[in-house]
Amino acid sequence: MVIIPLTARQKEIAQIVKTAGPITGDKIARRLAVTRAALRSDLAILVMGGILEARTKVGYFYTGKKSLGLFADEIKNIRVRDVQDLPVVVSDTANAYDTMVAMFTENAGNIFVVEEKGVLAGVVSRKDLLKAAAGGGKLASLPVRMVMTPLSRLVVAFASEPVVAAARKIIENEIDSLPVVQEIDAAKKKYKVIGRLTETNMTRLLLELAEGKEVPYHS
Repeated sequence: MVIIPLTARQKEIAQIVKTAGPITGDKIARRLAVTRAALRSDLAILVMGGILEARTKVGYFYTGKKSLGLFADEIKNIRVRDVQDLPVVVSDTANAYDTMVAMFTENAGNIFVVEEKGVLAGVVSRKDLLKAAAGGGKLASLPVRMVMTPLSRLVVAFASEPVVAAARKIIENEIDSLPVVQEIDAAKKKYKVIGRLTETNMTRLLLELAEGKEVPYHS
């Protein structure tokens, strides 16, 4: 499927109708300082896309619906920071039992293991804890570092990157969440954990966009 984004003028028209509708084509043209004829094709595209509705002798109404083009254009503007949650973390000095308790208390699928000052050291999943328990060891005496996936094997997301790019990382690596990090030392690959991006975040975002809700953007 080819998705054609709206032009800057078409988006401006949609915004005018959204805030001032119902409004006639002549009034829209005056606001944009163009002729009514110049807007004919733009208005037709917006009406066919379901974004606007035209009524004889009344004018144009904003329907609140999004065309595929507008949907694609909008989601490209959303960054990880716009949808991320607070991270769930444990200290690297914790044991596996404490980590398991924190995981179920916070209802988290993964817990990030951090060193001093929130520096990311690794991640522990429910599967990691099940493997440790199945091995016959006592979780209370097992350091969390013994069961975690280390930083060297982790995939991370940055707050400023497009949420679409982060979603691709989740899909391609077959994981259910990403630590959102701030780079501390690029050469040593040291990161501070500042959030988490989960499949639930992505599902909620998709639902909000489909329902026409506004998603706040941060520059």
